[in-house]
Amino acid sequence: MGTLTEVSDQTFQAEVINSDKPVVVDFWAPWCMPCRMLTPVLEKVAGKTNGSVKFLKMDVDKNHSTAAQYGVMSIPSVAFFKGGQEIKRLIGVQTEKVIKAELDKLI
Repeated sequence: MGTLTEVSDQTFQAEVINSDKPVVVDFWAPWCMPCRMLTPVLEKVAGKTNGSVKFLKMDVDKNHSTAAQYGVMSIPSVAFFKGGQEIKRLIGVQTEKVIKAELDKLI
């Protein structure tokens, strides 16, 4: 199992935009039950990438600017970034298969 590192408004530029690897960002909140259901799925997928993809979590309640900048209206929202650009976004709880399929397109 991989772990999802917390990212904030302050660290988003360095961790996501300037990353030399593809990045998956889980926009979530602690009170969101579907978000809590998605976390183990993302951790499982993260564990299978051997560090070739960064998996990050952003608490939208604590990081309003980035969530607003990217127009996050529903959570959980999983955004896929490559070369500093958002390539794809999945909204709601997703299966491991769906997330893996999107990752395969990204890598």
